[in-house]
Amino acid sequence: MTDRPEFTHRRVRRGLIGPFGGRQLLSGALVILVVGVLLVIVTTPLGSPRAIGPNDPQATPYALGSAPANGLRVGDIPPELTFTGPNGQPTALTDLSGRPVRLADLRGKAVWINFWASWCPPCQSETPVLRDMADRYRDRGLVVVGISVQESSPSNVAAYVAKYQLGYTVAADSTGDVFRSYRLYALPTQFFLGPEGAIRAIVPAPMTMARAIAQVEAILPAPSRGPSSPPVAP
Repeated sequence: MTDRPEFTHRRVRRGLIGPFGGRQLLSGALVILVVGVLLVIVTTPLGSPRAIGPNDPQATPYALGSAPANGLRVGDIPPELTFTGPNGQPTALTDLSGRPVRLADLRGKAVWINFWASWCPPCQSETPVLRDMADRYRDRGLVVVGISVQESSPSNVAAYVAKYQLGYTVAADSTGDVFRSYRLYALPTQFFLGPEGAIRAIVPAPMTMARAIAQVEAILPAPSRGPSSPPVAP
């Protein structure tokens, strides 16, 4: 009888997952972790990623230079909104529709003059505040005048006004004469005028809604009284 080879059963070694062993899986996981960390570092923007908005206390103006030593002060009567015309004479600034904007015509009103630019991020952040405040307080005697400065063309200003549906007066200071006469050093800058025409407050910073309400409430004209009723006969 032919001798048969001895029968033996040898176990096939298998990894934890298919053909992969524990060490291989651990090495792969470490590689993936390192790659993920590097991607986070590379794609994270420098500085704070939070957007500056009208309710963010960190919103700051766009500085154009240092503050002048002889700037306008509270209590001053501000210069009229004029520029030097082609004939060399002072000419009234006009709004985007061509109508003249004169502070003398606004006596008796609360006036908020806002110097801004369409390219200025903090100016953009406060645009909803100006739009809402102009609508809310128009019937109580508030006039908002936005004066855009350092723009490439008035058409850019008009496009911005149309895009955000701004219902208050907007003028483009194309020559920079009004900008210089008010001695500005930052955008946006706010001037709040009382009904008598004097400066009540100057704010060289973007406005929050709460701050805007406080400033406007302080300069509103006194409500007019209606005709008194005749005395009732006994």
